[in-house]
Amino acid sequence: MEQIATTAEFKSNSQSVITIGTFDGVHVGHRAIIKRLVSSAKEEGLVSVLLTFFPHPRMVLQKDSDIKLINTLAEKKQLLQEIGLDYFVVEPFTYEFSRLTALQYVRDILVGQLKAKKIIIGYDHRFGRNRNADIQDLKKYGVEFGFEVEEISAQQLNEVSVSSTKIRKALAKGAIDTANTYLGYPFSITGTVTKGKALGRTIGYPTANLHVSQTYKLIPKNGVYVVKALIDNTLTYGITSIGTNPTVGGTEKSMETFFLDTHTDLYDKQLQIYFLEHIREEATFNNLEDLKKAIQKDEAFARNYIQGLA
Repeated sequence: MEQIATTAEFKSNSQSVITIGTFDGVHVGHRAIIKRLVSSAKEEGLVSVLLTFFPHPRMVLQKDSDIKLINTLAEKKQLLQEIGLDYFVVEPFTYEFSRLTALQYVRDILVGQLKAKKIIIGYDHRFGRNRNADIQDLKKYGVEFGFEVEEISAQQLNEVSVSSTKIRKALAKGAIDTANTYLGYPFSITGTVTKGKALGRTIGYPTANLHVSQTYKLIPKNGVYVVKALIDNTLTYGITSIGTNPTVGGTEKSMETFFLDTHTDLYDKQLQIYFLEHIREEATFNNLEDLKKAIQKDEAFARNYIQGLA
C-alpha cells in the first residue's frame, strides 16, 4: 500500500475504485466497506483508493471542537495495510478546501486527480461546500463524468451497528472490551518511553512512562488496564495506569506501564501498547504501602487474565 500526501500527487496509470471518509478506528464496519473496495478493484482490474482528510474536518471548521481520534495517521495506515488497499490518500483539510463546490470536488479531485471509475460510498454521504450535495447528486455526476456509484444502504450499515462515536464513548468510559469488540482488534496507543519520577521503583514496580506526541489521540478513561506490547520482537504483557498519581499528589495526567517478567531498558524506545481489559478505576491510597498492595492485586488480576488467553 502506498500513502499519498495529497490528491495532486496521485500518479497511478490505472483508473480507480474509491471510497471516501475519515474512517476513524478502521472498525469492523469500515473494514467491510474497504474489503468490498479492494475486491471490486481486483475484479475490474482497477486500483483501490481510500481518500481521507487530515486534520479531521471538525478540527478545522469547528475551532472549539476538541475531538479526540481513535487512531493517529500512522496507526490508521498500519491497519489499512493489513486489508490490502493499493493507495491511502490523505488530503490536507483546510478551510479553502472546504469551499470547493460539489462540481469542483467531483470534477477536479475525484475524476481529474484520482481517476475515479467507481465510487463505493454510504447512502448518507454528503460533500461539497457546506456539504450541500448528496449521493443522488453524486450519481448524476457519475453519468456526466463516466463513473459508477455503488451505494451502501442504511440496512447494510445498520447490520454492523458500529460507529466511531460509539467506540470513542466506550473508551471514555474505560469499557475496553466493548471498544475492542466494535474495533475488531485491541485498541492501541503509540508513544515514546520517557523518564518519569521513578516512584514505581521505590515500591518494586518500575514503570515505563509513555509520551504521546499527537495531542488529538484519544486516551481512555483514567484507570488501570491489562495491556500487551511487542518489545524487541517479544510479546510482553503488562499493567498500564492512566491518571494523575493522586496518592503522591500528582496533578498531570500520565500513562505508566509495569511490564511483567521483563527488565529491559525502554527509555527512548517507541512502543505500541494494546489495551486488553479494564482492571479498576483510578484511586487515591493513604500511603505508598497501600498503593503497593493495590498494584499486587492488579498484577494478580492481570496474570489470571493472561492465563485465560492461553
